[in-house]
Amino acid sequence: MAEPPPPGERAPDATGPDVLVTGLLFYDLVMTGLGRPPAPGEEIWTQGMGCGPGGIANLAVAAARFGLTTSLATVFGDDFYGAYCRDILARQEGVDLALSRTAPGWNTPVTVSIAQGHDRALITHGQEPPYPQDELMANAPGARAAIAHLGTEPQAWIAKAAATGTKIFADVGWDPTGAWSGELLDQLSRCHAFLPNEGEAMGYTRTDSARAALGKLADIVPVAVVTRGPHGALAVDQTTGEAAEVAALDIDVVDATGAGDVFGASFTAATLAGWPLADRLRFAVLAAGLSVTRHGGALAAPGWHGVDQWWRTTGSRDPALRSDYGFLADRIPEDPGPAPHTTPVTPHTL
Repeated sequence: MAEPPPPGERAPDATGPDVLVTGLLFYDLVMTGLGRPPAPGEEIWTQGMGCGPGGIANLAVAAARFGLTTSLATVFGDDFYGAYCRDILARQEGVDLALSRTAPGWNTPVTVSIAQGHDRALITHGQEPPYPQDELMANAPGARAAIAHLGTEPQAWIAKAAATGTKIFADVGWDPTGAWSGELLDQLSRCHAFLPNEGEAMGYTRTDSARAALGKLADIVPVAVVTRGPHGALAVDQTTGEAAEVAALDIDVVDATGAGDVFGASFTAATLAGWPLADRLRFAVLAAGLSVTRHGGALAAPGWHGVDQWWRTTGSRDPALRSDYGFLADRIPEDPGPAPHTTPVTPHTL
């Protein structure tokens, strides 16, 4: 069997994109350096602020920055925020928006992210988009992989894509109702991998630890991953018989917005390259860790340039890191590309 191409290199007979991504896009306004949350009626000044595309854009940009041809199906509002996000994604990041639509009279959702320590709180304004994901994906081309966000209702496009050989990498959101319906897990029958965080994983599996949740998920989906933020991640790949657990890197967190999305896109890229599970997991933990050192979600994704810089300045110089991440020496492209654009921030010295 031929070796799979590394991230950024397509198979000779490939016609569609490497990755299909669909979901809700947001314009993110991120506040950082907040010592504590404000009390009612109180005003608190933050030390930093950034803005840029968020939501599903986090996954699209993170994938594109690892050289994967990326097609995004989303809805833009016909407002300033929508026009700004569309321009950033298409012109600056090279994301294909042929499946996306601009909705007249509809406003792009806006999220204010308040970053504190290793986590963040979100305040969002917006309405459901006028075009559902199944409609946006009706004419989607075949792809090597698709990244899906599971909701309470199954999406027809996922079954259609999986039936044509597309590997489905799924994540899920926090359930504000607290119901954590186990029926959602029925959708995993079409998926190749499932990547919830530990809170989501324990909620949906009715377990009390990340490891117990992983054990249940591994019986449902071929590749089960549970992310643990500052505690790293653990995974089981039933297709290869591998299991792995990796620690998070010791990194100063500026903003955790979108870190889970960067993890998912990076794990997808490494999977398409055919890497061993431990390397896939470390690569995703590294990319997510590098993303939290900058403001925002989408534009904080490190890409190959960021990974290369980390390896040259930090990873290869530390014996423990060199042992764990030595696989990067043979996998970072010879030309990792230019430094990616970052989120506009204030003050400019950040």
